[in-house]
This record gives sequence, structure tokens and C-alpha cells, in this order.
Amino acid sequence: MSGGIGHLVLAVVVFLASHSLTNRPGFRRRAEVGLGGPRGFTIAYSIVSLLLLAWMIAAFRAAPMVALWGQESWMRWVPPLTMPVVCVLAVAGLSTANPFSIGPGGRDYDPTHPGILRLTRHPILWAAGLWAAAHVLPNGDVAALILFAPLLLLAVAGPAMLERKRRRVLGAEEWSRLTAYGRNPLLALREMGWKRLLGGVLLYVALLHLHEPVIGANPWP
Repeated sequence: MSGGIGHLVLAVVVFLASHSLTNRPGFRRRAEVGLGGPRGFTIAYSIVSLLLLAWMIAAFRAAPMVALWGQESWMRWVPPLTMPVVCVLAVAGLSTANPFSIGPGGRDYDPTHPGILRLTRHPILWAAGLWAAAHVLPNGDVAALILFAPLLLLAVAGPAMLERKRRRVLGAEEWSRLTAYGRNPLLALREMGWKRLLGGVLLYVALLHLHEPVIGANPWP
């Protein structure tokens, strides 16, 4: 299976399945106990995620090129213009307590200072969706569709499914208390703090420098 489309499909399925586990409270509680607490779980899960991501990238690079549509010159501008937003959403989402979606969990969540959650309760899903949408457009081949389309579909369908589940678990009264904040972009940026914004910028710069040696393609148009 190595080097074929089937290998890429397997890598994508395992990657997505591993991430779905963090949305299961029972699994997460048992894993945190076995790994010495939330910090141990976060470290272990991050290592596993990076290894699975490396596998997925290697499978994508080895997959055969089967074109579906041609690439226009303007399409190459979409990823580098979209990724700064993706990086800020990802950094803020991974570092902000969130009882509503995937991420670090709801411990220490303060409904009076929700930060990025003033913009969206699902920053990590939005980051994944924007990343996938921005990259599927200029990469019009079967392997790219296998890699990016499931993440895009998950980002589109995930928020509604997660919110139904969280509402059921939290109850209407607690849900209303936790979501009483207003949608205020300027206040969200202020509550996020400069460190998260800087972290997003640094992540973007790192991805630009690593894109060609890791992925094998120059990120600039």
C-alpha cells in the first residue's frame, strides 16, 4: 500500500480518528489519569499528532498525481493570504480554555473573558477548514482532495454536531451562562493578548520556511 492512494486514505482516516478521541470525555479522563494529568495528556497527544501528521504528509507526497482541474495563477495566492488567519486561529484555539469544542478543554474557562471565543466557539475547526479550503483550490488532484476534503467537511459539519452534544451535556441554563458574552472582534483581540497574536505570526513564518523542504512545493505564487 506504500506510495499509493490507499496509503494516503489510511493515513487520513487514522489522523482524523485520533483527533475524534479527544471529543470523548470518558477517553480523555482515563487518558489524563494514565498520563499523570492534563499536562501529560497534552504532551503525549501533541507528540502522537505530530507523528500522524508526518505520516499523512509523507503519504501525500508519495501518492500519484491524478489531475482533476488545472491550476490558474491566481489560485496560488489563496494559501499565503489565508494562512495568517489560520495560524492565529490555531494558536488562540489551542491556548484558550474552551468548553464548547475541540481543544484544550473547558478547565479555567472564564465566560467574562472568552478571548477568541467571542469570534467563534470553534477556532480550531475554523482553522482546519480555512487551511483545507485554501489548499484544495490550487491543488486540483485526487491526492489533494483526499487530504483536504475530509478536513473541510469536518470543519463545516463539526460545529453543529459539537454544539448539540455540549448543550445536552451542559444543560440549557449552564449553556446560557457560558455563552452570555457578546460578539465583539476588538474585545476578542484585546482578550487574546499580544502573545497569541505573535504566536500566530511566528507559526506562519515557520510554515513558510518549512513548506518547501517538508512538502516539496514553494508556498509563494
